[in-house]
Amino acid sequence: MKKGKLILFPVAIGGELLDAVLPTENKRWLETCHTFIVEEIRTARRFLKRAGYPIPIDDVAFFELNEHTSTSDIGSYLDPIADGNNVGLLSEAGLPCIADPGAAIVAIAQQRAIEVLPLVGPSSLLLALMASGLNGQSFAFNGYLPVDRSRRYAALRHLEDRVWREHQTQLFIEAPYRNNQMLEALCATLRSDTLICVACDITLPSQIIRTLPCSQWKTERLALNLHKHNTVFLIGSPQ
Repeated sequence: MKKGKLILFPVAIGGELLDAVLPTENKRWLETCHTFIVEEIRTARRFLKRAGYPIPIDDVAFFELNEHTSTSDIGSYLDPIADGNNVGLLSEAGLPCIADPGAAIVAIAQQRAIEVLPLVGPSSLLLALMASGLNGQSFAFNGYLPVDRSRRYAALRHLEDRVWREHQTQLFIEAPYRNNQMLEALCATLRSDTLICVACDITLPSQIIRTLPCSQWKTERLALNLHKHNTVFLIGSPQ
């Protein structure tokens, strides 16, 4: 019997039309899956409904994979693949496994020689980098920076050192309710000529992507409210 696949399904970043950000082929692959590994079942159900998924939701098996899931429990999530069935991995938003807990199940699939099929979709990180004007040849994603004020400032100074020493663009994110504080910390910490890109609400009608020197952000930030808006921060040096 031919084994199934683990299929990695991107999800729209916000409330935009799915046809604007996801290929039609993705929907065809969705229909081959009766089992999904998801970060949160409620939002996964909502996405499948928006995508026109034809199978009754009550006939679908969902397994949660998030910060509360024990890694010892997740190996069985892939059991249907041995019987020839595809299993889908859904991100909460954007690409699975990128700033997303799904990497843990993909690692198990690789260990078991299961075919992993990544599908095309939106990535806020890559879209932000594309639009920033910063170096796209060398870059690093740093996840969340420390919340503690002194440790955060130390982390920012370390990343800025890499920007100027290696000409490497640095990307990071923040909890949406702390975005304004992050931009304030950037302005208070970085040198005046370090470039800061703020990429907010990517792919949504409210999208804002601006790259300015730190010195300009000290005044420009006062007119920008990032509170509770999904935002990617990037710092870099001039090309």
